[in-house]
Amino acid sequence: MLNGYKFRLYPNKAQAQILLRWIGCQRLIYNAKVLEDRYYRRFQRRMVGTAGMAVPVDQQYSRFISDNTAFLKEVPSQILRNGAVKFRQAYSRFFQKLGGRPKIKKKSGRQAMWLTSELFAFIPRVHEATDEVTGYQLHVGTDKFPVGVIPYVAHRTHAVPSSIHIAVEGGRWWLSFAAEDSAVTIPAQTVDAATEQIAEDLRHLSADQLAAHTRGGDRGVAKPLTLSDGRIFDLQPVHQTRIQKNRQHGNTWQRKASRRKKGSKNQRKAYQKVAHYQQYEKNVRYEYAHQTSHALVTNPTADLYVFEDLKIPQMTQRPKAKNDASGRFLANQAQAKASLNRAILSSAWGQVVSFTRYKALRAGKLVILVPPQYSSQECAVCTFTSSDNRLNQAEFVCQDCGHQDNADHNAACVIAQRGIKKLLAGDPLTKKRKPTRIFRKLGPERSEVTPGDDCCKTPGAMGLGAGINEPGTSGSDPGNPRLGLVEARRRESSFH
Repeated sequence: MLNGYKFRLYPNKAQAQILLRWIGCQRLIYNAKVLEDRYYRRFQRRMVGTAGMAVPVDQQYSRFISDNTAFLKEVPSQILRNGAVKFRQAYSRFFQKLGGRPKIKKKSGRQAMWLTSELFAFIPRVHEATDEVTGYQLHVGTDKFPVGVIPYVAHRTHAVPSSIHIAVEGGRWWLSFAAEDSAVTIPAQTVDAATEQIAEDLRHLSADQLAAHTRGGDRGVAKPLTLSDGRIFDLQPVHQTRIQKNRQHGNTWQRKASRRKKGSKNQRKAYQKVAHYQQYEKNVRYEYAHQTSHALVTNPTADLYVFEDLKIPQMTQRPKAKNDASGRFLANQAQAKASLNRAILSSAWGQVVSFTRYKALRAGKLVILVPPQYSSQECAVCTFTSSDNRLNQAEFVCQDCGHQDNADHNAACVIAQRGIKKLLAGDPLTKKRKPTRIFRKLGPERSEVTPGDDCCKTPGAMGLGAGINEPGTSGSDPGNPRLGLVEARRRESSFH
């Protein structure tokens, strides 16, 4: 089975400069494909439809190399190709409803690039006495564009991958890839088949028997995770104190960076300080999620884990602006909502569930998501649901049977019961996604192709020094994409 690996990478200054150049060129090709796609969908929708052509989603990138972008020739062609391939893969996920459309990648934050086997090699280090492979050396680059041997720390053994990702964040470099690991197995060939097989095995138990092997988890802000067996998982007090201090230091250096000269080395150093302090909190949350998921899965008395199916992206959206009759903006509690969003994202809700899911699958256990509606108002004993049952944030008193309990523990028990009902219902726990066609066929209501529609068959690169006008067209300027847009609008209006 494929297993993921992430190791620290230690390039020298010269190697780091080369890798940063490669990352920027691959990001430029990806962003150019995104801008081109936006151009087609925004300005040429009716023109393409009239001409009988669909919006192209391809992996071509040669049109982005021009005199204005001659620096793209200073990197291996595989770097540029992989940027176009990543754009095509992102669109494939969009067509399969696994994500949104490709977006512009920013220069700030984590920067990464994808290297295929033509650009790197793992050279094994063999022990002289035993002839055993004790490790590998990572060689990056080609004969024309060499980078050299980059040291990395492998804290566990790994196989040789077919592709790798090199990333930098906060001045630290990382090497990540997926490779075959014979020690990691699942009880079936695919993840969906393994999930259904484990669920079918658990359905042979009764509801009372499942209750003894089920753990429900209620996720909150004050208590990130409360289980139905009474255990509470949260950050250690020392980590919470250090996170607050790092936030204060990060805000201080953010103000210092804003007052320094734009683009200077001192400003860049200040932003590295900001990234360093932000990286600590991220690492602590990551460690907490791994430790919590490990503690859940290694429990020998639990085989079924149930969590709320929370829509975290929707829960952390910013509030919409409000206007009065005269058009003035009203208070919408945006600052309070921003604090709540930060608290939700800092609780590592999604990481705990995703880590528990794959670890439980390897251990032959199951994770189920259930609807979260009214779980905090429902009684775990008599299932009576009322808003009056929740007297305050921490106390729960059922108004029907008089059951008293901690509000979070009662909600965790309710979630566990819902998971048992969902499992015993026999419905499939995995959804089969239908493949979505990339291009739609022309229907009878579409107009026929006219001779004047040939002008849109020669698209140009938007924002990279190439216009969309045909050669010889008056007023065309290959170095100004705005003129290309104006010409496209003029031709579109003449068609209709």
